Amino acid sequence: MKLSKPLIILLFGPPGSGKGTQAKLLCQKFNLEYFGSGEELRKRQEINDFTGKKLRKVMNRGEWVPESTIIKIWLEKLEEFKKKKNFKGMVYDGGTRKMLEAQLFNIALKWYEWEKFLKVIFLWISEKEALSRLTKRRQCKKCGEIVPWVSKFKEISKCPKCGGELIYRPDDKIPAIKKRLEEFKKHTLPVINYFKKQGKLIKINGEQPIEKVFQDILKALGKRK
Repeated sequence: MKLSKPLIILLFGPPGSGKGTQAKLLCQKFNLEYFGSGEELRKRQEINDFTGKKLRKVMNRGEWVPESTIIKIWLEKLEEFKKKKNFKGMVYDGGTRKMLEAQLFNIALKWYEWEKFLKVIFLWISEKEALSRLTKRRQCKKCGEIVPWVSKFKEISKCPKCGGELIYRPDDKIPAIKKRLEEFKKHTLPVINYFKKQGKLIKINGEQPIEKVFQDILKALGKRK
């Protein structure tokens, strides 16, 4: 499947569904730009101002960041991508989590003349599976790489990217995870239905092995060129 036009992908799924892994596979396959909302918010925490400190507190409690903060971050990213020569497209890992974000993202895509190229992928997993994965997944202390608790990654003891030490994330404790799952059901499922009504939604079984999930995504994208 060759791309003749930009491919703009919103990648949804409950916490632990493997969005980050599939996003990076898609970026490698099609030479797409990557934007991960969680990753960008964790980077923003490193700035020791009011917002950075507040983000650390809010995210470690499993609470969601307000729309105004995340919208500002992804608007800056879209502008950055628009400047790139030979832009092939982008994957937004984590998608627009609340209705206001989804509506403003649609407006932004029209502004940047990408609205016709949007595909929305929903990786479905059960709440039980999400809890199992999130309490076991790890992150590299050195480079921040997320190592999911699936397939071959269960046997890894060092970061596959840089060889760094693997640790458990502070926001991957059961109370925080349950809070994020509740927020997902309350706010993001309506957003997914919003895109479904527009005929843009591709639903994928995320409980399969990584390779099978990826093949299902490619197959679905191939049918919707």
